[in-house]
Amino acid sequence: MPLTFPVKISTTEMHTAGEPLRIVESGLPELQGATLLDKINYMRNNLDEYRKLLMWEPRGHFDMYGVLLVTPDIESCDFACIFFHNEGYSTMCGHAVIALGRYAIEKGLIKTITSPETQVNIQCPCGPVTAYVTYDGQKTGAVRFQSVPCFVFKPDLAVEVPGYGHITVDIVYGGAFYAIVPAGQYGLDIRESKVSELRAAAGATTDILRKQLELSHPETEGVSFVYGTILTDGNDDYSEEITDTMCVFAEREVDRSPCGSGTSSRIALQYFKSKVNVYQSRTFRGPSGDVFTAKVVKEVNCGKYRAVVTEVKGHGYFCGNSTFTLEENDVTGRGFLLQ
Repeated sequence: MPLTFPVKISTTEMHTAGEPLRIVESGLPELQGATLLDKINYMRNNLDEYRKLLMWEPRGHFDMYGVLLVTPDIESCDFACIFFHNEGYSTMCGHAVIALGRYAIEKGLIKTITSPETQVNIQCPCGPVTAYVTYDGQKTGAVRFQSVPCFVFKPDLAVEVPGYGHITVDIVYGGAFYAIVPAGQYGLDIRESKVSELRAAAGATTDILRKQLELSHPETEGVSFVYGTILTDGNDDYSEEITDTMCVFAEREVDRSPCGSGTSSRIALQYFKSKVNVYQSRTFRGPSGDVFTAKVVKEVNCGKYRAVVTEVKGHGYFCGNSTFTLEENDVTGRGFLLQ
């Protein structure tokens, strides 16, 4: 389906730990479908030009990120989310959940506001996620969210990555499937190496895993693909020291934040490798230099897998409002990408 003219799309702009979130408020045609998955598929198949318009240049950039709020099909949820980026659509986005917790209260989407925290129930494509928003009676603050069940799908998987040789990764589900690997295996340093070098190594790993690894989630439809590769400093033993992380997802998109679902995956992996215990909190730093804290709050089951519910905490901030338009004869303005 082509773009419908006149095009006029209104958004609120936020960021969480430096990672952008473009929240679409009006201007898109109505999405068809009974379930959230139906609506995502409808947008992918019929309205993907709007994703490109908002995520790609000249309105966005290679590492842009966005969300559209829709009516949930889970009765207990306040709203549902369609997450999108440079390549397509996400199954989970923790940095967005953190920002949307504040957004939901500030924009009046939540009927019952309580102090010192207000609960916000969000339907993500991977399942329902609960956010707890700090509220002092006047303003919102930090947000923590509890994940869907996270589990290790395949530990210590050996893979031959073209250009890098033999690499050992852990495949972990934290709302999306990630490969987790210390950057040192590539001869890189998570803090000192160039972003372009880290992006290339992680992207090559994701590419080969997408070709070779068959994934399956025991309970949730539409999530069984390698979403990205998370590079770490290898500092997995429990410590009060900050541990560094970089998530490269979608089509080699670099998350500026520590990555919410990626942080869920990392703390879950540390738990299952007996590096941390329940309620032991760790601090994870992303490329922007900002941090999330995370801990495992309980062990659960997910199909045949031992799994955990994690809690990730961070800060989201409002940074603007936009109204985007497109002239009918503007071909370039429909979206392009430079890497």
